[in-house]
Formats: sequence, C-alpha cells, structure tokens
Amino acid sequence: MFVVSSGLVVGASEGNKEDNFLAAKNDVSDLNSLQRGARNFFNYCAGCHSLKFIRYNQIAQDLALDESQLIQNLIFTQAKAEDPVTTNMLPADSSRWFGKTPPDLSLITRSRGEDQVYNFLRMFYEDLNSPTGTDNKILPGTSMPNVLWLVQEQSNEKEFDQFTLDIVNFLDYVSEPNQSERKRIGIWVILFLLIFLAFSYGLYKDIWKEVH
Repeated sequence: MFVVSSGLVVGASEGNKEDNFLAAKNDVSDLNSLQRGARNFFNYCAGCHSLKFIRYNQIAQDLALDESQLIQNLIFTQAKAEDPVTTNMLPADSSRWFGKTPPDLSLITRSRGEDQVYNFLRMFYEDLNSPTGTDNKILPGTSMPNVLWLVQEQSNEKEFDQFTLDIVNFLDYVSEPNQSERKRIGIWVILFLLIFLAFSYGLYKDIWKEVH
C-alpha cells in the first residue's frame, strides 16, 4: 500500500467530499479490530511495506496473540519474533516495478492522519490510462495499485469500509503502541489534578479566612 511520491493530500477537496469522504473514527482500544487489521495488513500490505519501528513480538503481546498465531498469521518471511517488521521486497525491485521504494508505514497515520489514510484505501477507481489500471481520488497519480480490489469485489460497501478501517486502526496503533495506556493514565491524572485543585482551593479559603 501507499506507494507514493509526495504524500497524501492534506484536506479533502469538494469533489472528494461528494464521493463519500468519511471520518475514520477508529478506536485503538478495540482489540478485535486491531487483530483483524493486523491480519489484513500482513496479508495485503506487508509484501511491499515495512513497519520498522515495531517488532513482531510486541504486536503479538499487545494484540493478545500466542506464538502459533503470530507465526501462522503475521510472519511470512524469514524474520524471527523479536525482529522489526520488514519486507522481503528489494529496493531495486520496487523501484523497477513502482518507480520508487514503498515507504515504511510505521508513522503514516501520524504524518497524514487516520481520515486521509482511510479514504485513500477506499477511493481507488479504474483508470485504463494508468500503468496500474487504477487511480485514486485522494492521491491522483499514485503509483500504488489497488491491492484491495478483490476484497472490494467480494464484499458489500459496509464490509469493505470495515476491512479498510481495521487496517487504519492497526496502523494507528503501530504509530503509538502505548496510546491506550497513555489515555487511561491521562484520565487518572486529570482526576487527581481536579481533586488537588479542590483541596487547594479549600485550603486557600481557610487561610484567607483566618487572615481577615
């Protein structure tokens, strides 16, 4: 996925909005979605794209996958569980086939946003003038082929949207694996600060009452 030269377009045009530009509204706390997204990514995307900032065993641990599930569903190369997620595609081959090396996707949702990635995956269309036979409404002229065309053919619109959303959710998790824990801790920190503020205000009132 995402064999691009200048990145995804920031902000959708009016034409894109008319073509059902949707907010992703993904939820990285949804474990089932993350598991499906990992499966989808490794089956359709990992042949070209790496995730060099995360290791296979961290994905397995965070997504509650045992070793056999990891090996059978996520590792399709000679990599070991403790290795970062890489691709077997050689740079020379990717340059020859696509004109450029497919980018690492570890931080794609941070740099482009979940909505842009989600709609990029959804908005391929047939273009017989393109070398790949397709083009994309979010990134016209992309050199990435529509790798999800068969899924789209065999699914209804709702099922395909969920399929792509799960990929985006997984990529969002990859960009910051600890974000669910960070958000959980953040809630407790805010509660603590509110309690501390109330206590401080009460103490302030008592002190100034004695002064007056």
